[in-house]
Amino acid sequence: MGMLATHAAATKSNGHANDRIKSYAPATGELLGEVPVMGPDAVRAAVDRARRAQVAWGALTVEDRCKRVLRFRDAIVDREEELTDLLSRETGKPLQEALVHEVSATATVATYFAKKGPEILAPRDVPLALLKHRKAVLHYVPRGVVACITPWNFPFYMPFRDIFLALIAGNAVVLKPSEVTPLIALKAKDLWDQCGMPADLFQVVTGYGPTGAAVIDAGVNFVVFTGGVATGRRVAAACGERLIPCVMELGGKAPLVVCRDADVELAARGAVFGGFSNAGQVCISVERVYAHKDVADALTKRMTELTKGLRVGDPSSRSVDVGAIIFPKQIEVAEDHIKDAVSKGAKVLAGGKRVQSTGQFFEPTLLGDCNHSMTVMTEEIFGPIVPIMKVDSDEEAVRLANQSHLGLNAYVFTKDRDYGERIAQRIEAGSVLVNDVLTNGGCPETPFGGIKQSGFGRVMGDDSLREMCDVRHVNVERVGIGSDNPMWFPYSDKGLSLARKATKLLFGGGGLLKKLANIV
Repeated sequence: MGMLATHAAATKSNGHANDRIKSYAPATGELLGEVPVMGPDAVRAAVDRARRAQVAWGALTVEDRCKRVLRFRDAIVDREEELTDLLSRETGKPLQEALVHEVSATATVATYFAKKGPEILAPRDVPLALLKHRKAVLHYVPRGVVACITPWNFPFYMPFRDIFLALIAGNAVVLKPSEVTPLIALKAKDLWDQCGMPADLFQVVTGYGPTGAAVIDAGVNFVVFTGGVATGRRVAAACGERLIPCVMELGGKAPLVVCRDADVELAARGAVFGGFSNAGQVCISVERVYAHKDVADALTKRMTELTKGLRVGDPSSRSVDVGAIIFPKQIEVAEDHIKDAVSKGAKVLAGGKRVQSTGQFFEPTLLGDCNHSMTVMTEEIFGPIVPIMKVDSDEEAVRLANQSHLGLNAYVFTKDRDYGERIAQRIEAGSVLVNDVLTNGGCPETPFGGIKQSGFGRVMGDDSLREMCDVRHVNVERVGIGSDNPMWFPYSDKGLSLARKATKLLFGGGGLLKKLANIV
């Protein structure tokens, strides 16, 4: 099962030998370190260690597990500068983004679920409509070993967004980080071990696609995959063959609808931040703007000014807004999109080309006069390009927003909040924000995930913590019927007659319960 992204040895930010992966800083080309390529035997051993450690961890109360998770959170916060520095160097993102979008966001998730975990995972009574003599209780029990297979764009936050939930639910975790950014995962493992957490409970396995395949082959009990659609299909198929439940958080093509009455300044700033944050390497980036004709010209002018004012360069400088492209192939993808769009009539309003330097930089690019014949409007970009399309009405904007095989996030800008909410409810996406961008990606209280080919299942939100568990339904008697149960063998004419009378009484003519309700 050769899945997960791989790329040529010649590309600097992810060079490799047969048994080692070298990690280079995308902003400078500096060699940061190297990690082993782990084969099936090493992966299986890691999963086995995790499974043994899970027994004691799963036996703890939810409250005790939450306290220990907060210990690790505290260690993360204490070592924030160290983690932020490595994140910035390995991904090329500005220090502020590394801190806010990765480290602080991770601490937020840990804090919320450590506080709410005992309540979310408490046993739940389920009222039974007919069998009133029985009591039903749902218990949330650990699945066992959870595998987290994660991408390179948020190599700290995205893993721990899922890892914390798995741990609070009582599971062990095996993390397969992207081969593009493996060092921060191993740094996190060192920090885990140093703060006194159970060493074997959290495992990190490094390598390429075959390493990820080996994790699934090793018999894990649940898989959370975050990545592209093509790879997600292969991971989901592998899980399906083994009947392993999974969550797929895949690609996005987030539309931003600028309504006729929108605040142009707010919409322009939102679109520029939403499109170029993390150099556009965000699954919920603004990837297409539909602007009502009454505001399109003013919006385009202001977005052009803002885009041209963005500062691109080495993230070690605190005055940089847009950092490097993490995965070199994305530069070629960006160039192909721009070439296709220009050939079909689009105008380059800002940017449009590589930045000539030793690092992997691409100018924040704004395209005007775009339409759906262009790949930049229909395919995921995952880079610093924002295309704008003028539309005749808000209705047309909604229709075009829904013309996509992806449905992860969407955005609506309008001065009328009620109208914005009505528009949002019509857009086919897992999350729709009104007068804001990106922020739902860091909200642990709400579910995050997509529809269509953006995946299935959700990460974050209370239900996603429960999904890290097996649900055990325990059903006990309130009042004993005894051995003479009329529903048991032997069947008889008397039993059949009783069943018919009961069916008509309960359900005939609307049913007894409805009749009683009408009387009351």
